[in-house]
Amino acid sequence: MRKATHQISSVLPADKAPLIADLVVITGTSGSGKQTALKAFEDLGYYAVDNLPIALLTKFADLTHESKKRAAVTIDIREGEALTEFPNTYNQLKKRLQATLVFLDAEDDILRRRFSETRRPHPLGGEATVLASIRDEREQLVPIRALADLSIDTSKLNVHELRGIISGKFHDRKDANKIIIYVNSFGFRHGVPPDSDLVFDVRFLPNPNYIPEFKNLTGRHPNVARYIRSFPQTGEFIDRISDLLIYLLPHYIREGKSYLTISFGCTGGHHRSVFIANEINKRLKKAGFSVRESHRDVSR
Repeated sequence: MRKATHQISSVLPADKAPLIADLVVITGTSGSGKQTALKAFEDLGYYAVDNLPIALLTKFADLTHESKKRAAVTIDIREGEALTEFPNTYNQLKKRLQATLVFLDAEDDILRRRFSETRRPHPLGGEATVLASIRDEREQLVPIRALADLSIDTSKLNVHELRGIISGKFHDRKDANKIIIYVNSFGFRHGVPPDSDLVFDVRFLPNPNYIPEFKNLTGRHPNVARYIRSFPQTGEFIDRISDLLIYLLPHYIREGKSYLTISFGCTGGHHRSVFIANEINKRLKKAGFSVRESHRDVSR
């Protein structure tokens, strides 16, 4: 087995507090996942720009800082000779605002395989092999890597894991529940809503439709709600599903999901599903999530 020609380390701050930055500069070797990282920052609410010229970095940082907008940019070997100007530019920026440099890298064989799989040429091009270009690029990036606040080895990371690391280190705690949840009711006789992420069948609950005084009402009516709630399995179901969702949602957030559609179905979409959707809506809002409720078939 070939001995490694360099050492890759994944250095993450030991504390659990999120990293707060007005400007994040993403750099590193080609094929190490810079585009994935940039997309992760965009999902966190950062203004994202790929391959920003170094000559414009200071002006760009000033504009975003004045507008109180966090920004993330990628700067890499595509800059050519201008890349030598970056260390001085970055050090000057750090004196004026909160800036963080994220450096991504991966083992030689991993980077070479990624280029082979995508069939894209290395940015350094020329007649050199991809492996030679990778090593040349890494050598040119040594002065920049020395400035990194966060270094990540992506050799064994997939796209979701890299996004998870970025989200976990840079999310703002006050935005921890930043996901829009759509809670819907529907009737199975009209089909399952195609945009549903999670579907729960509540037809196991007693059906108010068979009680004449409830037939033309909906699950939002107090008398219908009282009837459905009177059965012990109703309360148990609401408790268990609420606990499940409150457990799952932070995991969806860490995976970069910005919205989730949860659908509850009964036979016609008038009574049981409407009541349950409304109750789950209340539980999730109480837990601090942003929830929007709708009832697709309630007027059919």
